[in-house]
Amino acid sequence: MRSGLPFLFLLLLTMAVPLSVAEDAESSLRTLLDDFLAGASVNDAAVHDRFWAEELVYTSSAGTRFGKAEIMAGLVAAGELEEAEPGPSYSARDVRVQVLGETAVVTFQLVAEQTGAPTEHFYNSGVFRIIDGRWQAVVWQATRAAN
Repeated sequence: MRSGLPFLFLLLLTMAVPLSVAEDAESSLRTLLDDFLAGASVNDAAVHDRFWAEELVYTSSAGTRFGKAEIMAGLVAAGELEEAEPGPSYSARDVRVQVLGETAVVTFQLVAEQTGAPTEHFYNSGVFRIIDGRWQAVVWQATRAAN
């Protein structure tokens, strides 16, 4: 009877490890998203470079499709925003993370707030992969939320 205890212990241990890995991945992705939105609020090119994979396919809420190169070129042209010229401030609501091994899907409501302008809401979905040991977005879809 006792010989079955080590097997049971190992079985329980192996079942707990994937859950722990998924929880760590979810936490990492939530932090990555929060850091990205803070950086995007000031046009931080380094934050964008870290977030987007080279093979990114981004479908905008306006119905256009482009990649990381176009995002980075736009950031370089615009430059980082100064406190005197604030742009929209971005935050996420209702974040949902589904970890599928070395791939994850992140969905959330993006809230864009800017002084003197109405608050805008978008539904965003991103597919992330682990590339060179870090999560990066490879597919992104933004949809303007209905009022």
